[in-house]
Formats: sequence, C-alpha cells, structure tokens
Amino acid sequence: MGPSKILENFSLMHYNKHNLNRKRMIFDMYNLIINRKTISIFSSTKSVAPIFYLNTFSSEGQKVFEAARTIGCPPFTLAAISDLHWNRDMAPWNSPPVFKNAESFTGGANEYLRLLAEEIVPAAEKELSAAPRWRGIVGYSMGGLFALYAAYRTDLFSHVGSVSGSLWYPEIKEYIFSQEPKRWPECVYFSLGDKENKTRNQVLRQVRKNTKEIQTFYQGKGIDTVFEVNPGGHHDHRLSFFLLSTFKEDRIKRALCFSIN
Repeated sequence: MGPSKILENFSLMHYNKHNLNRKRMIFDMYNLIINRKTISIFSSTKSVAPIFYLNTFSSEGQKVFEAARTIGCPPFTLAAISDLHWNRDMAPWNSPPVFKNAESFTGGANEYLRLLAEEIVPAAEKELSAAPRWRGIVGYSMGGLFALYAAYRTDLFSHVGSVSGSLWYPEIKEYIFSQEPKRWPECVYFSLGDKENKTRNQVLRQVRKNTKEIQTFYQGKGIDTVFEVNPGGHHDHRLSFFLLSTFKEDRIKRALCFSIN
C-alpha cells in the first residue's frame, strides 16, 4: 500500500521583527504517512535545491522552515519526520535508561534507517519538481545521535547536523572512531547548550567531552566541521543555524541566526 498524501498550499503572513513590515512568504507543504510516520515536506522552490531530512520528537518542522527562510537561507526543501518512537527508532543499539524509572533504549535505528532510505526518501522526493542537489540529515537530542550514526549505514547524506546530540550514548564515540562510514560527509555541524554537561548524571555529563572529541576526529579527516556552544540547556536548539551554515560552499562559517525553541 502506498503512502497517503495531503497536499496543502500555504501562504504564510510573516511579520519582520525589526521593521514590523508585512512580508509574504509562500511555500508548499505536503504531508505523507508511511508506516505510521508523518513526513511533512516544506518547499519554496521549483528549481534544483538541497533537501534536509529532520527527525523530530514533535511536529516543529514548519517552525524550523520558517525561521531558516526568515534569516536568509537560499531555497531548500525540508522533510520533517515525526511520530517516531524516540528511544527505539533513534537508538543504534540497546542501552539501559539514564534516569531511574525512565524508558530503556531498544536499538531500532537500523530498522528505521531502512524505512527512511527505502521508503521515506523516495516517496518524499517523488513530490519534488526536480531531484535534490544533495541531501542533508539533521536532528536534535537522540535525533542528532541518529544523524551521525546514519552516515555509517547509508551513503544518502552528504551534510550532517547534530544539534544538542546525545553523544553521551554508551559506546557511540568508540563506534565512530573504529568504523568506516558508507560515505564521509562533506560537513558536520555540532552544537550544545553550555549547561548540558552540568549535571550529576555520570553518563550525561560526558556529552561535551565526547562531542568535542568526535568533532576533532572529523576535522582530522579533512571534513569541514563546527562545534558551537550556545547559552542554555538541552532544549535551546539552533537548527536554523545549521541550515544556514551548510549552504557555505567553502567552509562552514559562524552566522547570526534565530534559535529554535
């Protein structure tokens, strides 16, 4: 059975915060349902452009798309995937919970990645007017962990964004250092809040150290990377910074942009 589809044409009224002038932002939105996952596709272009796949805990794809367009990103398409089983679909292997009475991680990333590569990506890109120029994958928290892990299991993605990525995950650093990716990414973006490692939890407090070591590892492979530490905690996301910075052809540069809450 093929995916169900809902097509909507959005004409969004956006207010510029600086001059309070009314600015019209027009984009298309498509909704697909595949294996109980919701894929929301946002596009403001009819020409060849990159596409980003965002695995999201909640349905904030439209917010990310709007913010990225507001700060001046060139045309791109965003495919935001929700209704995920977070601790299964994003987890590369089984691991015990990091908090008392919390849910365990049940290692379903390989199964979900097969669904993403074989069904979601082809269905999403079938809706586009032209094949994407390249593909990126981005996520926050466990989604940021999954974005890095995906590079070792598929060659679909050339740009990777790990925003507040769960790189404290047991054995993920060792896995990244010892395995050969299916495709080395052209650039990798990392970010954390400056309070994320300030915790008594012995597992979670490794996140900043691990993230920096992984970033250094990719730099040593000649890959463009940036590791940005932002004010705040785990839920102060900078997805729009990643979207803007990956359009820099020479290297990833720092840019002023909106935070995605």
